[in-house]
Amino acid sequence: MKVLVAGSSGFIGTRLCPALEQTGHTVRAMTRRPDSYTGAGEAVHGDIGDADSLRGALTGCDAAYYLVHSLGENDFERRDAEAASRFGQVAAEVGVERIVYLGGLGDDRDELSAHLRSRREVETLLGDGGVPVTVLRAGIIVGHGGISWELTRQLVEHLPAMITPRWVRTRTQPIAVADVVRYLVGVLDKPEAAGRSFDIGGPDVLAYVDMMRRVAAIQGRRRLIVPVPLLTPRLSSLWLRLITDVDPGTGRSLIDSMANEVVVRDDAIRSIVGFEPMSYDEAVRTALDERRRSVPE
Repeated sequence: MKVLVAGSSGFIGTRLCPALEQTGHTVRAMTRRPDSYTGAGEAVHGDIGDADSLRGALTGCDAAYYLVHSLGENDFERRDAEAASRFGQVAAEVGVERIVYLGGLGDDRDELSAHLRSRREVETLLGDGGVPVTVLRAGIIVGHGGISWELTRQLVEHLPAMITPRWVRTRTQPIAVADVVRYLVGVLDKPEAAGRSFDIGGPDVLAYVDMMRRVAAIQGRRRLIVPVPLLTPRLSSLWLRLITDVDPGTGRSLIDSMANEVVVRDDAIRSIVGFEPMSYDEAVRTALDERRRSVPE
């Protein structure tokens, strides 16, 4: 199968492209700068803001992965909506048979954050042109280079004691990036996955505070964590800006989402792509090992 990956240079895309090739698929890696692309697959020019470039990138493809977002921008909701609509329409025009999208967990009955609302809107807009969309919804993805994981790691490593906001008590269901890629690859050849949304997560349901404590224990650190109910999202984002290198706009959007519980409500994906996801502790150790190998001391 010939597959386009939009977002080929990102956290997920750099892992997905080689995994698709290893399973026998022909990969087109969409990028705005194909001359400098060094990853797996054939580099092709494409820009989610330019319909003509999308048409050239998507023509001849059987399926496409959509892994892009504008989370760091002030108007990310509008940008992401326009881009998803454009991508879905062009995909339909050129005969793409399936789109696979990685979205976010969250109960639709809750008052979702702007970030999670945007992810839901993108799911719909990608399919408005008529191409069946397979959606995988994930919470915290644990892996070297992932933004949510970097927030966790840097907080634990930089602060011997933390005064934390109330969102640290919110539950989430973290998943290893390798397992996300396994699900993304696995649904591609499954006709029964077309046009459906699936929750994906690891085996552990944890509060954010427990995630941080586990990271500290794995690293042999002792950390005092004191939740403070009056620490607002705005103050939290300023606090993160001082002690992490995560983009402030992205950090604020992620913090807003941390008020929403993001856990798997339906594990139907396990009957379609069956394997045992790794535990949170194993995912953490894998991420830390990858960082040690890739970051010079």
